[in-house]
Amino acid sequence: MSEWLREWFRPAPDSLVAGSVRKGKSPWVDSVHLLWSAWIFITPVFDHFTWLWAALTLLSYPVFLLLYAKSHLVSRREAPAYAVSLLAMCMLLLPWYPSGLVYFVYSCVMMISCRMSMRRYLVVLAGLNAVILLEAWFLHYPWQAIVWMPLTTFIIGMIISVERTNEAKDAELQLSHEEVRRLAGLAERERIGRDLHDLLGHTLSLITLKLELSRKLFDRDSEAARREMEEAEKVARHALAEVRSAVSGIRATDLAAELASARLLLESSRVHFDYGELPTDLPADIERGFSLIVREAATNIARHAEASAAKIEIVREHASVRMLISDNGRGGIGSDGNGLCGMRERVRALGATLTIESPRGHGTKLRIVAPVPILRLVETSRAPSDLSLGPTLNANASGNPAA
Repeated sequence: MSEWLREWFRPAPDSLVAGSVRKGKSPWVDSVHLLWSAWIFITPVFDHFTWLWAALTLLSYPVFLLLYAKSHLVSRREAPAYAVSLLAMCMLLLPWYPSGLVYFVYSCVMMISCRMSMRRYLVVLAGLNAVILLEAWFLHYPWQAIVWMPLTTFIIGMIISVERTNEAKDAELQLSHEEVRRLAGLAERERIGRDLHDLLGHTLSLITLKLELSRKLFDRDSEAARREMEEAEKVARHALAEVRSAVSGIRATDLAAELASARLLLESSRVHFDYGELPTDLPADIERGFSLIVREAATNIARHAEASAAKIEIVREHASVRMLISDNGRGGIGSDGNGLCGMRERVRALGATLTIESPRGHGTKLRIVAPVPILRLVETSRAPSDLSLGPTLNANASGNPAA
């Protein structure tokens, strides 16, 4: 019996409950609309309490709950049957049971779970109201019920219909975000494959030729064979250095890509995100560290800040790089969580400083200042007169006695 009940209440893949679960919501989220059913029990206050009303409520309310639940659990194709069943129960009870008008409102709401356009839904709603109002008029219901019923059903139906439409658009937006990430990952894999092919194809071919030549010369000219093997060793070492450099570049997170990812995350969390132009001469290790800090900061803002706007500014100064991350959230950061601890580790690795301003109710500002070593400044802004020292420096580095 229990297995049969579990199977009977198992949500269909395209049901409203299954859709809520896929979005990370509780399967009970739509049950909040059942609060409106309190009007069933309020109706006797405006009319008068009778034992007939109590008996009909005792019999009909469990049936109503069952039909409402099934309309959210079954496939969208089957949902209209449960809405029509509730409508039929309402019309059957209406001669003796004024609270049945509440069931009519719910039957109109349950129609929204069907796959139909807004225009078609409004036409269906108008038809249902015409049928119920005609019955209410024949049963001599008060004019207030005849006037308010269409207004109530149209207003509630429109509100819930707009909610459903927004949820569908959010789901489509989420799918588009996932597709963008998938295509970006595919493009990155293709780029890595091309780079490794271009990097290693020629080098490995050259090493193979050198080793084949040294094998052929081994018996006839051992000295020439030794030279070929030494050259092959040099080529192999050079290839190893290039592979390490390429792997470091692959592992490094591009700051521009991380900022774009942060915008995607925050905008989907309804946080307006803005950042200015990026400096073009950031050292690779600073760019990598800043990228990881941006990732941590964006995650913290989306999860904990309760902000509506955030901004990141990165400024290249003479001997340092300054990054300011700000939001207009609740502020009041008292202790470091996992996110801030991770940021402090990144900042320490860069030899930078981190300053936090977080007054309660006035947002949070993070200021990171990373020093740029003097040698890098010389490399990036060497004067023309310094270029003449290149041969002398190279001679010193190679151990030339004349130096």
